[in-house]
Amino acid sequence: QVQLVESGGGLVQPGGSLRLSCAASGTIFSINLMGWYRQAPGKQRELVATINSKGYTNYADYVRGRFSISRDNAKNTVYLQMNSLKPEDTAVYYCNAAVKKTFNTQYYGYWGQGTQVTVSS
Repeated sequence: QVQLVESGGGLVQPGGSLRLSCAASGTIFSINLMGWYRQAPGKQRELVATINSKGYTNYADYVRGRFSISRDNAKNTVYLQMNSLKPEDTAVYYCNAAVKKTFNTQYYGYWGQGTQVTVSS
């Protein structure tokens, strides 16, 4: 089994910063794409940022220039540094990882349980 555990969410004032972490554990042969998504109340889950095993990154327009995604392949961990936070960034943030359990299996996507980020004064 594979588990993704997020941490680092919380309450922050507008203009503040938070750093999210997501550690993958369990039966893991390799991890390809890792990413962060978010879901605000009453809205669909949306992409925030992704990063592949080579470090190539992709950002949604609404976070580009404010958020930064990175990963530590040795620790199977992905990070999201969030700066200049706005009230509209308030959401539950979910980690996703494409994991191959053995050398001869396909990559399968796993989700974390989510961590709440609230931006409010």
